[in-house]
Amino acid sequence: MEQHITFPENFIWGAATASYQIEGAWNEDGKGESIWDRFSHTPGKIERGDSGDVACDHYHRWREDIALMKELGLHAYRFSVSWPRVLPEGRGKLNPAGLDFYARLVDGLLAAGITPFVTLYHWDLPQKLQDQGGWPARDIADAFCEYAELVSRRLGDRVKHWMTINEPHIISFLGYLDGVHAPGHTSRVEMLAAAHHVLLAHGQAVPLIRANSPGAQVGIALDHYPQVPASDSPADRDAVRLNDGVLNRWFLDPLVGKGYPADITAHYQDALEFVQGDDLQRVAAPLDFLGINYYFRYLVRSKDAPEAQNLPPSQHSTGEFTDMGWEVYPQGAYLLLKRLQADYDFPAIYITENGAACRDEIDPQGKVNDPARVSYIQRHLEQMHKAIQEGVPLRGYFVWSLLDNFEWACGYTKRFGIVYVDYENQKRIPKSSARWYRQVIHANGFSID
Repeated sequence: MEQHITFPENFIWGAATASYQIEGAWNEDGKGESIWDRFSHTPGKIERGDSGDVACDHYHRWREDIALMKELGLHAYRFSVSWPRVLPEGRGKLNPAGLDFYARLVDGLLAAGITPFVTLYHWDLPQKLQDQGGWPARDIADAFCEYAELVSRRLGDRVKHWMTINEPHIISFLGYLDGVHAPGHTSRVEMLAAAHHVLLAHGQAVPLIRANSPGAQVGIALDHYPQVPASDSPADRDAVRLNDGVLNRWFLDPLVGKGYPADITAHYQDALEFVQGDDLQRVAAPLDFLGINYYFRYLVRSKDAPEAQNLPPSQHSTGEFTDMGWEVYPQGAYLLLKRLQADYDFPAIYITENGAACRDEIDPQGKVNDPARVSYIQRHLEQMHKAIQEGVPLRGYFVWSLLDNFEWACGYTKRFGIVYVDYENQKRIPKSSARWYRQVIHANGFSID
C-alpha cells in the first residue's frame, strides 16, 4: 500500500558545496594560497595528481549554477567562503575582489528566491597562517575572528543563516593526526590542540556574527557517527563508549557547556595545556542550531578482547556500500537525531550534508541515471521523517552535493553530485536524482510503497 510522507510546513530543502571543491580560480583576482592549494600541488597527496585549481569553475560559472538551483526548486544553498580569497595572508589586508564575489553570489541567490546558508570555514586555511603554526597555534582563533568579522559585516544584512566551521573532527584528525588531508601532519599533540582551537575560534566568532547580522541564526556543522556494538558484550560496549567519545562527544560536549568528557581526557593521557582561562565558556556560546553531516555508522568490535573471549557478533554490515566504501545505513540518521535530542537538546537541527558517491556515467542519450543515489537519499529521509514525528526539531535537509566536485584526497575519482560535471568542458547535466529531488521539494515529501 502506497504511503505519502509529508515533511513539516516550512521545512527547508537545500543542497551544499564547499569553496575549494567547486570554485577553481585558485590564484585569480588576488586570492592567496590555501593549505589545499599547497597540499594538492604536492606530488603523491591526491589521487591521479588532481587539484582544485579549476574544479567546477564555479567562480566564473556561479550564475549558471544559481540557475540550476532555481530550476531544481531549492529553498536554500549552503556554500562556504574561501578565507584566503578574502584575506590572502589570513589577516591584515583585505582582498576586495574576493569579498565582492561572495556579495554577488548572495545577491544572485536572493534574487532567485534561494536562502544563503554560509559556512565561514570549510578547510581551506590560508597557507600563511599554516606557516605560522596553523590550527595547533592559539593565535589562529583571533585570526578567525578577524575573518569572521569582515565577512559577517559585509554580508550580515542579507545572510541570516551562518555556520562558523565545518567538521572540527575532520580538520583536526585527518589534517593533523592521520595526515591524509591538508596540511598532512601526523601528531596527536597537534591534533588535540587543533581540535581545541577550532572550537575556540567557533565560540569566539559566534557573538561577532550576531552583532553584525541582527536576527541571524548561528550554528556549526559537525560530522556525526552512530556507534553500534557488534555484540552485546561488555568489551564491545566499552569500545563503543570510547569511539563515541573520541568521534562525537569530544566535540559535542564542549558546545553545550559540558567541557571535554573526562573519560576521553583520561584516555588521551595528554596534558590539555592549550585549554586556558575561560576557553570552555567561550566554546559554549549559545547556538541557534546544530548542523549535522551524516554518511555512515561505525559497527564497533573491541580491539582489546580476543575473539575467542568475546561474544559472537550479533550485528552485521548491511553489505551495501557507496563508491567511497562507506556502509549504507539509513537507520543511523534516526539514531543520531534521537541521541542529539536526548543528550544535548539543541533548539534546532539541520542535516547539512548527506549523500552518496556513485559511479555515474553519461548514457548514449546524454543522460545520467543514478537510482542508487535516489534510493540512498529517500531511505535516509524516511528515517529523518520518523525522528521528526517523534519530536526531533529537524528543520531542513541539504543534500551533498549540488555538483560533482573535487573530493579532497580522492580528487575527481568520486562523484557525489546530483548534477553531473564533465570536467573537460564544464558541462552540467542534472542526474535522475536531481529530477527526483525537484519533485520531492515541490511535494514537500514523497510516496513509498
